[in-house]
Order: sequence, then structure tokens, then C-alpha cells
Amino acid sequence: MENDLENELIIRDYLARQRTTLSNDRTLLSFIRTSLYFMVSGTALFEVKQLDHVRQLGYLAFGLSLVFLIVGIVNYLRIRKKLKKGNYLKM
Repeated sequence: MENDLENELIIRDYLARQRTTLSNDRTLLSFIRTSLYFMVSGTALFEVKQLDHVRQLGYLAFGLSLVFLIVGIVNYLRIRKKLKKGNYLKM
């Protein structure tokens, strides 16, 4: 099915589809990068020994890190599935 769809596309549409696929990959990588930033900041907040109340912000940073990672993966898989089906109208 996918090869039939690829044969029907003119070069402009084929390249647009490739750009969309690469954009989806780039978006996943930015979610992963943001998740890692929050994980590093959470680790840094745990290392502050003088301020005990900052430790709760470390837990918050770890939680946000996990949320960003899950949202990024779910978004990536959802868009990839729509691209494979050729459903571009409702992304």
C-alpha cells in the first residue's frame, strides 16, 4: 500500500512527505532533549545539601522529565502512524 501511494505522488508531494517525516523525528529529539534538561536540573537540585525544601523541586523536575519523555514518544508514534496511512488532514 505504501509503495502504491509513493508511486502516485509527484516529486513535490514526495519531498513534502519526507520533510514532514524528518520534522517528526526532529520534534521527538527536542522532547528528549528537554526531558534530559529537566533530569539534569533535578539531579543538581538534589545535590544542594543546605536547602532541604529545594529537594521537592528536584522531584518535580524528575516528574516533568518523565512527562516530557512520554508525551514526546506518544506524539511521535501518533504522527508516524498517520504518515504511514497517508492521512494528512488531521494531524
